[in-house]
Amino acid sequence: MPTECETMPLAGHLSEGVRSRVLRAVHGDARAAAETLGLLTDRQRNGVDPLPSEPSELAPARLRELRRRISRLPADTRRLVLLAACDQYPVATNAFSRAVVAAGMDSRAVAPAEAADLAHHSATGITFHDRWACIAVYEGASVVDRREAHCLLARVLHHDSEAPERAWHRGAAALGPSKRLAAELEAAAHTARRHRRHTLACALLERAAALHPDHGSSATLLGEAATDAWHAGDSDRARRLARAGGDTAMLGVLALRGGDAGEAFEDLLSAAAGCAERDPERAAHLLARATEALVYSGDLRRCREAVEVALRCRLTPPGTLTGLAAAAEGDYDGARRALQSAPRRGAPQQDPILLIHDGVAAMLLGDPVRARSATMRAAAAARIRNDGAALPQALEFRSYAEFWCSRPQATEAAVREALRQAQESGQDSGACHLRAALAMCAAIRGDRETCQSQAEAATEYALPRGLGLASALSFWAQAFLDLGAGLPAAAVARLRALISNGHPVIRHLATPHYVEAAVRTGDTALAHHALDFYERWVDAVGSDTHRALVARCRALLAAGPEADAYFRTALDLHTTGVQDFERARTELFFGSALRRSRRRAEARDRLLSALQSLEHFGAPQWAAQARAELRSLGEAALPRTAVGEQDDLTQRLTPQQLVIARMAAEGATNREIAAQLLLSPRTIDHHLRGVFTRLDIRSRIELARVLLPRDA
Repeated sequence: MPTECETMPLAGHLSEGVRSRVLRAVHGDARAAAETLGLLTDRQRNGVDPLPSEPSELAPARLRELRRRISRLPADTRRLVLLAACDQYPVATNAFSRAVVAAGMDSRAVAPAEAADLAHHSATGITFHDRWACIAVYEGASVVDRREAHCLLARVLHHDSEAPERAWHRGAAALGPSKRLAAELEAAAHTARRHRRHTLACALLERAAALHPDHGSSATLLGEAATDAWHAGDSDRARRLARAGGDTAMLGVLALRGGDAGEAFEDLLSAAAGCAERDPERAAHLLARATEALVYSGDLRRCREAVEVALRCRLTPPGTLTGLAAAAEGDYDGARRALQSAPRRGAPQQDPILLIHDGVAAMLLGDPVRARSATMRAAAAARIRNDGAALPQALEFRSYAEFWCSRPQATEAAVREALRQAQESGQDSGACHLRAALAMCAAIRGDRETCQSQAEAATEYALPRGLGLASALSFWAQAFLDLGAGLPAAAVARLRALISNGHPVIRHLATPHYVEAAVRTGDTALAHHALDFYERWVDAVGSDTHRALVARCRALLAAGPEADAYFRTALDLHTTGVQDFERARTELFFGSALRRSRRRAEARDRLLSALQSLEHFGAPQWAAQARAELRSLGEAALPRTAVGEQDDLTQRLTPQQLVIARMAAEGATNREIAAQLLLSPRTIDHHLRGVFTRLDIRSRIELARVLLPRDA
């Protein structure tokens, strides 16, 4: 569906999230979408205000056209299709066939509607040509005719299991305010919610609010309706209802997943304090959601503020909150103890939000396996509960866990599914984080265009909304891309800012890459300090995966036998971890060090192992670095060319000269080649002069002419 919308007028001015929600609002109808796009305000087009709610506000011209066709139908046909429309819109109640029998109506009267291409008779009753035909029939009928149809449908819904549907039709047929009927609708909504029918529950509560004579009670009902709309995946309706009902908690959740992180924290903290005395369980849940806002923003200093609010309200702070507060103050041991207790507090384990928080705690503890298990269960629980709000978030955090488990294909699949779900449900902040995750996936593949476009889109959305996590992920992805491309100076520039003043969580995770880039540029002063800070966290969480990266960093900063020992320690620790992609890069670095110390046999084995793994992970830039190292050993891991041409070059150039010549021919500078091969620029210059002499050429342009055609 989004593909259709992209071709419509004004589509270029909309984000993918707004385009997805427009198509959802118009039930996938391309014509109605094109009309709706022209009616949106600038704030709606930019995703600031919710989309229109009434059909007449979405596609008035489409409705007028359909009503003209309906008006020409015979009276008995209009009555029959109106009964079908009342049974299907805005919620389905499956009472049409019984109502036709009870009223003695003739279903053959649908024939003129079939001829007008509006509806047709099917095994289950009457099927409309599209959703807009159903809406036009319903909206175009008189109040009296609609009320008669709803009363008939309510009469035939007499089973106890049909109480929500019966209440809906009774409410739709009501003539005016009724406290008794509003109470019936509210009770029916609670029944529908227990059966995970959030769309029906929302409709029942909206109608109850409209019929309740007390304004305060109506506001409360609208707030409840907003929650059901949110769980149904309809953020636009949820925002309208939450604002109408003044529901601070729901507005905070909406801001958390589709707005400003700081605003979300304030709303959720205020709502938690407001309901702590009458509903401590809900208050604890809201505190946990406020903690999410701090994770997204990266302003972990405010965790202490939230802890103090919890204690004043006599609540037990969530483990993730106290853990983050301790980490922000440098107490990593205290943070570990609090985070380990996080899953044992709060709602039942089948709650997808609690499982997501379990996954977050596991990631903060450096345990991607537990994080993956928790977030997979969270996604399954969200699907079982038909929770359209929790599912995109569960998939989002699952993608992070898949990434840290070195499952790049599973990561990208999870990210793309989560992105689609987030866009359709209006969770723009989640979509922003997922774009940053796509940038990291592209960085591993060496896809510069995709990495930069996704990172820029994520950063553009994140910066004005205080989403420090998405900004940091985007910077990290671009820095990793630069590392793979042999541009360590560019990587250092990005990572230095991230390490010095970036998101606290990403600062830890990106430190090994910063050390790697700093070693390549020779600027290691800050790298030693950053590594010490990282090692303190690693010692506290006790993760072998991260211990392996600490050892690798120590190896890169050391020399000779000391470096050798650190590399071997890193590889031993990698065997108990799950980050096989990082293990392959450790083998690459170790193999390179072995080659430089002329230990050719072991270097060859390490580099071939690294090459095989990096190709498996779809990381061509890193695989190219492994091939370059193997070429320097004289191995046949070179790009294949015609046999005679290959023999000619290998006879005239040394393996190292051939590697450097090819990189120079492809446009790399001496400094970039030196950084990638871990040599000095002066050494590269010396080798290139030898290349020019042996090939009898005088410039890089001539070098490209000699070498590049042979790579075609």
